[in-house]
Order: sequence, then structure tokens, then C-alpha cells
Amino acid sequence: MAKLEAMHTFVKVAETSSFAEAARQLHMSPPAVTRAVSALEEQIGTRLFTRTTRVVRLTEAGNRYFEDCRKILADVEEAEAAASGSYVRPTGVLHVTASVLFGQQFLLPILTEFLGENPDVTVRALFVDRVVNLVDEGIDVAIRIGHLPDSGQSAVRVGKVRQVVCGAPAYFDAHGIPQQPADLAKHRMIASTGSFSSLDWHFGQDQKLKVNITPRLFCNTYDGMIRAMLEGWGLSRVLSYQIGEHLVAGRLQTVLADFEQDPLPIHIVHPEGRRASAKVRGFIDLAVDRLRANRLIN
Repeated sequence: MAKLEAMHTFVKVAETSSFAEAARQLHMSPPAVTRAVSALEEQIGTRLFTRTTRVVRLTEAGNRYFEDCRKILADVEEAEAAASGSYVRPTGVLHVTASVLFGQQFLLPILTEFLGENPDVTVRALFVDRVVNLVDEGIDVAIRIGHLPDSGQSAVRVGKVRQVVCGAPAYFDAHGIPQQPADLAKHRMIASTGSFSSLDWHFGQDQKLKVNITPRLFCNTYDGMIRAMLEGWGLSRVLSYQIGEHLVAGRLQTVLADFEQDPLPIHIVHPEGRRASAKVRGFIDLAVDRLRANRLIN
């Protein structure tokens, strides 16, 4: 047990690159953390860290030992969870992430339903318009929109969405409907200032047709862009799910459908694979069922 505690302390120092921060997170005194790591180095017979007054870095041997320790501690945690029944009954904190609008519109109802069915689970939802590193940020489940890179993570496809150019009927009544992408140069354009946004819009399944737009209105949120379109100010391009309810209600309409790119897939992604705990497996089962049944993304 003492060896496992020392390994846990070592891993925390390696993750934080700080003896003081590791001590704070582990609720230990800094000298106790230093003694635990020093004792581990003495037992192993090699230095695990290179220490200066400002920096704590793993040695080459420390890097190898760090990876081995993480695997060992994960196996121990899994064994304890299995013995306690948490791999049978959902318990603990579930960390979930998605983009802002998708999380608010589609994921929150599933999360509240899941919480209602599992009183021993707490959910922490992170809705941000950036790609979250699941391992580094301790995320159990993520919703990804777009083609996935190769990774060791498990993924389940639950739907697809289109990139659509759209606007309000009142705008089209006043300014006309663009018949081809080049016509967008004659229209009032609204664009996002997000990190994944570009003023070069590609069209067609082969994406070879490119149009450079010149927006007069930039918004840092999709809510703002959609609000401006609803007011009839101009046109923009969004993902179809973001305006699904407005399309159904007739408040917005899409144009240039013949020039759209192929739809983007939606996946539920999680890093645990077959070792996923009951809370993760239970939530994914529910989310897959609910999302695949949602007509706005299928």
C-alpha cells in the first residue's frame, strides 16, 4: 500500500510539474511529497526528476516509470471499482463535453434524463467551441462533429449535419436569393470570429469551388449570428442543427443547396473503450438512442 501511495504521489508531481502543486492537490505537505518521491528514487535506484529552482522535469527513466505507474494505478482503480460494484451500478462524477449550442440544445435534455435515472451520479458538463483533450482534461465522453482523426479512442456515430447558407425570408424578399456561391459577393454577410472560422468558403462535394466572403458583421458567438439572421440583416453559414428549430418553424431558410459539401458526421467519443465504467456505458447507451432518434441531426 505504501508503494502504491508513493507511486500516486510521483504521478501527481509528474502531471503538475510541481512538488508544491502536487502537495496541494493531494492535501499533503510539500516535505511529505518530497520524501515520498525521494524514497521511491532510492528504492528504484535512479533519479526520476531533474530539479531546479524553477523547473521540475522527468528524466528519461522517469518518463518510462511514469507511464508504467499510470497503467498500474489505473488497473488498481479498475479492480477496486469492479469489487465495489461501480462497474455494475452507475456512480461518481461523469464529465461530458460538447460544443456550446449542441450541448445546450441536444445534450442537456439527455443529461438531465440520465441524472433522473441514476441518483448516485453527478454530471459536470463542459460546453465550449474548441476541441477538448479528453485525457488531459479528464473528460469521460465527448460529442465530436466532423471527421475524426485516427486515435485509440472509441467512437459511435449518432448522426450527421450539413453546412448551410441561410437567412430570413424577409431578407430574401428584400435582397433576392443567391443562385450560385459567387452571388454572395452581392449580399450582406455575417461571419464568426471563432478559431475554426475562415472567410474562404468551400462549396461542392469535392470542395473545389471557393468563394472569399467579405462580411460586414462579425460575431464571436453563433447565437449572435443567428439572432442577426432572424432579424433579417444578412446571410451566414452555420451547421444545420444550429438552426434546426428555426428552419422547421420557417423563421430561416437555406439557399445554395445544390452546392453544399458532404454532411459532417457526429460521433460520441470516449477514451476508455471496453474498460468504461457503468456511468460511461449507461450514459452512452442513452445518448446513442436519443441522438439517433433526433430528426434534426438525422
